Amino acid sequence: MSEPWTWHGGGIEAAKRHFGGVDWIDLSTGVSPHPWPGAAGMAFDWRRLPDPEGLARLERIAADYFGVDPCHVCAVPGSEIGLRLVGALIGGDTRHVVPGYRTHGETIAGSAPAEWADAYIASGNLILANPNNPDGRSIPADAVRALLAGREGWLLVDEAFADTDPARSVAASVADGRRLIVFRSFGKFFGLAGVRLGFVLAPQAIVAALRARLGAWPLSEAAIAIGAAAYADAGWVAATRRRLPGEAAALDAMLARHGYRAAGACALFRLIEADDSRALFERLARRAILTRPFAEQPRWLRLGLPADTAALDRLDAALDNG
Repeated sequence: MSEPWTWHGGGIEAAKRHFGGVDWIDLSTGVSPHPWPGAAGMAFDWRRLPDPEGLARLERIAADYFGVDPCHVCAVPGSEIGLRLVGALIGGDTRHVVPGYRTHGETIAGSAPAEWADAYIASGNLILANPNNPDGRSIPADAVRALLAGREGWLLVDEAFADTDPARSVAASVADGRRLIVFRSFGKFFGLAGVRLGFVLAPQAIVAALRARLGAWPLSEAAIAIGAAAYADAGWVAATRRRLPGEAAALDAMLARHGYRAAGACALFRLIEADDSRALFERLARRAILTRPFAEQPRWLRLGLPADTAALDRLDAALDNG
């Protein structure tokens, strides 16, 4: 398969052109269906350049949220860009854990795939995600930190989905003299992927080099203001962390009724495996429900959380009427 929706999640417009239909449900990305509500009421002066003090304030608020000193935090226009920029900075012999996020293999030129069993090899750089995407594997923070022992290269940890279970994060372990770089994404947990906001947590030398590459205005005024307000909204964050597991459990139960076993420990998406996954993808797409197929894993299909009971019921009916 070479369709655009097999590269990353998304591709909803391409799916509409290919399959037709209206009123699509996009379950392909793993982005939370419950966006932080404060963004809708915010207004911005688009005539002004972003304020450096505002950017510094965002990084302080985000640092407090991540549990790391602000000197180790650099805001970037999306964690995807952060991965690629850091990869260009450090270079060197690299392996990326598979299965994993597709960009990991492109972060550093010549990176080679590695199974999880090989992650403890100390030579070279290692790139992994925790929780992992797309299979949702999640490992304790201590197990991630153990990968630093004797490591000759850098350990790059993509925590794009870590907000649902912060106890698994190693962000607080970032420090000067430690070869650990952590990447965080704003858009997934906060449901605002279009803001294009992410963070690189790294030793100060890496942060300084990254800032030099990003230039004077790396983020829009909207990204700065929305990110600062959302990270500071402790009540909404706590309520959302309580809400998502129940919704994931409801999706699990519905899938089980149709004979599919949902895998993954990340509350924002589930992975199912089936002999008919390609046919299942197309059946759902013909009913205007976009899921995430994988060209390299033809038995896999990933589904994000439906936004509400109506969306869950619609998915249920589409699975019923095969």
